[in-house]
Parts: sequence; C-alpha cells; structure tokens
Amino acid sequence: MKLISISKQGRNALGVVTENGVIDVELALTAEASRANTEVPADVMAVIEGGEKALEALSGFIASLPSTGNESYVRSEEEIEWGPCVTAPNKIICVGLNYRKHAEETNAPIPQFPILFNKFNNTLTGHLKDIVVPKVTEKLDYEAELVIVIGKQVKYVAKEDALSHVFGYCAVNDLSARDLQMRTQQWLLGKTCDDFSPLGPYLVTADEVGNPNDLTIKAIVNGEVRQNSNTSDMIFHCDEIVSYISQHMTLVPGDVILTGTPEGVVLGLPEAQQVYLKPGDEVTIEIEKLGKLTNRFVADLA
Repeated sequence: MKLISISKQGRNALGVVTENGVIDVELALTAEASRANTEVPADVMAVIEGGEKALEALSGFIASLPSTGNESYVRSEEEIEWGPCVTAPNKIICVGLNYRKHAEETNAPIPQFPILFNKFNNTLTGHLKDIVVPKVTEKLDYEAELVIVIGKQVKYVAKEDALSHVFGYCAVNDLSARDLQMRTQQWLLGKTCDDFSPLGPYLVTADEVGNPNDLTIKAIVNGEVRQNSNTSDMIFHCDEIVSYISQHMTLVPGDVILTGTPEGVVLGLPEAQQVYLKPGDEVTIEIEKLGKLTNRFVADLA
C-alpha cells in the first residue's frame, strides 16, 4: 500500500494511492460512512501506530469503496498539496557515511560502527514544497537517502529479525549546510534548518518494497543526474542498522531512520568544481519502488 499526507490548512490528512487516483480517507469516511467502522485510521501516524489491525481496517475500507474514479473523495496527484509522508515521528535518526563510495569521495575512513546523529521535526516537509535556502549558509548540499519507518516497538532485536519490525520505506533529501555542518565536530547545526528533510512522496509498506538492500537511488539536480547508485553499496544494511540502534534505545512505531547517501554530493567534488544549491534550483530524489520526491529552492526573503 502507498500512503501519503495531504496538507489541509496546517494539518495533514491521510491519502491512499490507488489505480483510480488518491483516495482522501477523511472525505471518504464522510461520504461512505456506512462502509466504515471506528477502527479506520484517518491520518498516517494512526496507521503506523495502529499496527496490522489499523492497516487491515484501512485496506478493507479502501477495497469496499466504489471504483469508478469519479467519487468526490478521489483526487489526482496534481491537485494535492503534499505533506511529509511521516508527519510526527518520535525520533529522526540518521546514519552518516554509510555508502562505501561516499566515504571514499569525502576522504573519510570506512566506519567500523554506524555513525549516528539526529534531526528534528522542524526539518520535515513534503513533495513539491518550496524550500527556503537559509541566509546562514553558502554551501547547501543534497543527499538522496532511503528512509526506514519503524512499525513495531523493539529493543535488542537481532539482525535476522530486524526487518519484521519495519512498517515501510520512503525517500528523503537529507539537506546539509556543509559550512554549518563542518563548523564544529557536531554535525547537527548543518542538518537541522527548517525544511531540511523533505520526505515522500509516498510511504510504501514493507511488503510492496521487498528487499530494501537492492534499490536504485538517484539525485537529479536541474535535470542532471548527480547521484546514481544502489542501496546494496551501503556499509551497514537496513537490517544491521535497525538491530544496532535497537541495542541502544527503544524504537517505536513512526520512528524514521535515514540510512545515508551514496557518492555524488557536491562535497565530494574537487573544490574548484563545487557548485552548491541556490534559489531557483530543483532537486528530485528518485528511489526504485518509492517514487520521485521533488522540491524547488527559493530565496530567504525574511
């Protein structure tokens, strides 16, 4: 199943992508109340946190709806205002230098353990949302990344069982202000400006993705492919990441884990060739089975 968030006057409603268009679940529950029961979730966090029972209730409700495509609650993707496909994670955990060739291009040693840092919810935004280039950076970089979304509370999970606790996957652009990131030994400042984690467009359930360790991943800047890799190049794969983090903290439904970026970022180029993002640029993150996440960058006029 593919889930999205529909932004509505400052709040996010649940959408489900079908062959006939996007079903606005909030509107569908009103229009087809006789087909629903009280267990049908109306926002994406309720689906994730409700577990298999909530997903089954949602799936059953969607399957019961008329399928002409003309219903008032069926919308085209072009008319949607997109929110982040996970709207309120308890934790945003990031893995740094997790692709072998990315470590090599930045002249960094291959990590012996996952390098972890975090971002905050102020960084979340959606597909097709404009992103303001902060006044405080002159070196804004893109990073195409696969995101793991936790679906079951877990601690001390073995690698062999780790992926059974995953709800689904999505794409993110882990935007990074390199001058702020490198100002001190802590990366946080360069990673946590507003809207630095556009997430989406879809949250795709784990059963539809299959093996997350073999997906093509790209970053496209103004039509030019800058990153073109595969998640198989990860140093620590998804099952290892979930297991490792769970040894140190409890993971709960809705937690998101950004799994690192492949080679091809601006930072990895020779200094004379480094051209960072600026207002007017457009970046698309494309991951196999997860869709294309696009954002345009605009000037900070505040």
